[in-house]
Amino acid sequence: MPPWLMVGLCFFGLQLSYLVWGVVQEKIITRAYDGGERFSDSQFLVFMNRIIAFIISGMYLLLTRHRQPPHRAPYYKYLFASFSNTMSSWLQYEALKYVSFPTQILAKASKVIPVMLMGKVVSGKTYAKYQYISAAIISIGMVIFLNSRRTADSSMTSISTVVGLAVLVGYMVCDSFTVNWQDRLSREYRMTSMQMMFGVNLFSVILTVISLLESGGFAGGFRFAAAHVEFLRDVLLLSVTSAVGQLFIYFTIQRFGPLVFTIIMTVRQACSILLSCFIYGHSVKPAGVFGVTLVFLAVAFEIFARHRRSQAAVNAERGGKKTPK
Repeated sequence: MPPWLMVGLCFFGLQLSYLVWGVVQEKIITRAYDGGERFSDSQFLVFMNRIIAFIISGMYLLLTRHRQPPHRAPYYKYLFASFSNTMSSWLQYEALKYVSFPTQILAKASKVIPVMLMGKVVSGKTYAKYQYISAAIISIGMVIFLNSRRTADSSMTSISTVVGLAVLVGYMVCDSFTVNWQDRLSREYRMTSMQMMFGVNLFSVILTVISLLESGGFAGGFRFAAAHVEFLRDVLLLSVTSAVGQLFIYFTIQRFGPLVFTIIMTVRQACSILLSCFIYGHSVKPAGVFGVTLVFLAVAFEIFARHRRSQAAVNAERGGKKTPK
């Protein structure tokens, strides 16, 4: 298959998976089903997502076991990423109870800030000046957007806004730790992306099962699913699109690198905001549009600067390998 067609397939797969996932996620958390009932147990949603991802990654490893490298990582090391990943997913769902989906998506686009902070703490990483500039512009754009949302939506109280932002901060901290810990495991043990997906989801399933048994969430979740068939379809669609999206993420990064993946997902985030506003009627004032534009311009600036920096490094390496006359 030609590279351009493969890139197009990855682009289409990521867009379709995560656009559908976003729409269904917002529907489950914020909309009522038959009889005006709403589903409120985020733990059950996290469990359904993780069990489907665990099954899919396990089947893939089973079918390709002869092509997989030996697994060297101690299994307990997955537990740290599993816990932070489970918490980030739970906080992500909880955030929609307090803030709009566009706000949540914009927060995800802004997670470069906690990723940088967590990178310093977990891996001792250093960052270039352009990354600090990008983080500052993103912060300004987020403040402008959130202020416009508060003035545009009279139903948003100061308390709900503060709670929602606190939940989003918790989500970004947990998600940033997950990314950096997985990166550390990959570099240390040379594991494949599928081995990582299987190991993380294995412990995520265990953690969510323990939590649901303790809280009685299984009974409530399956009771709600039995009473609302539409909810059951939505949960299955949410879980399948999440798992398929993870497969496309790993394949895209492995085949084309993080730059192409970041560009595709930035487009997806912008499309998710537009689609949510169109389907669920979110209003965005001109100041909010300006804030969103600032955030995505900052992300685009970072992508471009990162590309220029990597190209310069490649050129320097090639220059150093030339035989002197």
